[in-house]
Amino acid sequence: MISRLLVANRGEIACRVFRTCRDLGVSTVAVYSDADAGALHVREADAAVRLPGAAPSETYLRGDLIVKAALAAGADAVHPGYGFLSENADFARTVIDAGLVWIGPPPAAIEAMASKTRAKELLGIEPLDPARVAESDLPVLVKAAAGGGGRGMRIVRELADLAGELESASAEAASAFGDGEVFVEPYVEDGRHVEVQLLCDAHGTVWALGTRDCSLQRRHQKVIEEAPAPGLPAALEASLLDTAVRAAKAVGYVGAGTVEFLVADGRAHFLEMNTRLQVEHPVTEEVYGVDLVALQLAVAEGAKLPPETPAPRGHAIEARLYAEDPARGWAPQTGALRLFDVPGGVRLDTGYASGDAIGVHYDPMIAKLTVHAPTRDGAVRKLARALERTRIHGPVTNRDLLVASLRHPEYATADRLDTGFYDRNLPALTTAPGGGDLAAVAAALAAASARRGRFGGGWRNLRSQDETRTYGGTGGDHEVRYRPTRDGGYEVTAPEGVRVVAATPDRVSLETAGVVRHFDVTAYEDGTVHVGGHRLTARPRFTDPREQTAPGSLLAPMPGTVVRVADGLAVGDAVTAGQPLLWLEAMKMEHRVTAPASGTLTALHAAPGRQVEVGALLAVVQTEERPEAQS
Repeated sequence: MISRLLVANRGEIACRVFRTCRDLGVSTVAVYSDADAGALHVREADAAVRLPGAAPSETYLRGDLIVKAALAAGADAVHPGYGFLSENADFARTVIDAGLVWIGPPPAAIEAMASKTRAKELLGIEPLDPARVAESDLPVLVKAAAGGGGRGMRIVRELADLAGELESASAEAASAFGDGEVFVEPYVEDGRHVEVQLLCDAHGTVWALGTRDCSLQRRHQKVIEEAPAPGLPAALEASLLDTAVRAAKAVGYVGAGTVEFLVADGRAHFLEMNTRLQVEHPVTEEVYGVDLVALQLAVAEGAKLPPETPAPRGHAIEARLYAEDPARGWAPQTGALRLFDVPGGVRLDTGYASGDAIGVHYDPMIAKLTVHAPTRDGAVRKLARALERTRIHGPVTNRDLLVASLRHPEYATADRLDTGFYDRNLPALTTAPGGGDLAAVAAALAAASARRGRFGGGWRNLRSQDETRTYGGTGGDHEVRYRPTRDGGYEVTAPEGVRVVAATPDRVSLETAGVVRHFDVTAYEDGTVHVGGHRLTARPRFTDPREQTAPGSLLAPMPGTVVRVADGLAVGDAVTAGQPLLWLEAMKMEHRVTAPASGTLTALHAAPGRQVEVGALLAVVQTEERPEAQS
């Protein structure tokens, strides 16, 4: 029997495994990097062991240090979570050789399936030879052989880009998984991403716990997942389940695993088998009423699964809440998570709590919110409303995008589920939500009420000019004009048609068109104001000339590390619009910085290894002057 378990991972998955361990009476051990010293998974564990350093290559990818930590803490088992070393056969062997219980499949099964190239070979599928890719093969997908989560993946549509994308994908894969092997395969446009959850014991029993649809993705990373996959023809679904079971039996699989497919034109194309627990496993747990982590531990202890797979019930949907800005190329965001509050009736899997900091070293996922309902329609409605009511104060997140996605007709009706969803719909989905003007009014009046409470003041016989406040938001700037009234209230002069019902420093009630709405307001010292679901920034009355930057300045879109500069790039070089100049790594993803226009590189402040903060000047491109039009 397992008595003390170490999770060789961090964040949300470590907390999720610890939750099951508490239910089972199993003691827990966390490992943590210096960047994670105060993280939630460290606080929730019974014991924790430091892995010196911050980068994954120094910490969570050091299998030798993790095994040493397990032995030092008296653990008798290791759970790998997902990502990092979870699909590393050598790590599994090191754990087993140390006399510890490995919560995962046999190393031989990992070797057979965890490498996507070897898995395809096992099923008779040959990847493309990068040296022989021709124009007729395009588009193709460059893909990391190890790991997952969209890291080390690149779509190539121009043959001239292939070599550079191979290099870039390999570098990102090596950083994320410790393995830089990549391969090339045909890219299927806008297919459905469907997968099958497996659970196998060591006695020959294989459960195929239905399907999941994970088609809504950005940067090849899943955003919204659901179970079961809606609208699959019965014959196709049966084929997916059968293929998954045959793949598991072919390698003597034991434990939890997932077989992934791309479904297009009524056919299923095998993608890979993930020899670990998946991020989206909660939707399967909700539909089948099981705890997959508890079953993983039971199987590792030698238990037999019941011969019959549990029966499914209802529908479950999960949304991944990321600290990122979808309107700015999905740029990851960092900073203090000042408040994080999720309404009841929602399953929450997270590695963060109010007051925690979101840093630059790891994936920007804050949490997963999962709901279950008797029907898909009910689950869609329930999750969208729960996200709307979730309070998140801090960095920009994708919360509004998630709500808009769930309510988009293509998704809400399951009429068109495919991996091209965001390519088609992102501009419409990132349009600022309504109500920004009223939110700005509430922010201005809350601030005025706070000032009145501190300093007194109010209506005067000689009426002065209107007070003016401007707030920036996702929909642009909102200007508010108001004046105090004789009865101690306020009159709003812009925008028009707003009557103030009540105003305090933290709650404002406004009436428009006969409808009264209430706004909870929280203001922070840096000028950020959260009004309901709106995140606003108070604009200064006067522009600070020090904040002005030269035309053509390339500023860091996020904090991170410069990992590469284009070969031979030097000040004085001519560059063309869209030309890659340098690469930043932030939150385990590589981000390309390109020339904004054709011109001359007049400054270059980036060098490999340099840490930069958001807004740091990286380079300056002086654009080509065009002759004025003749009159």
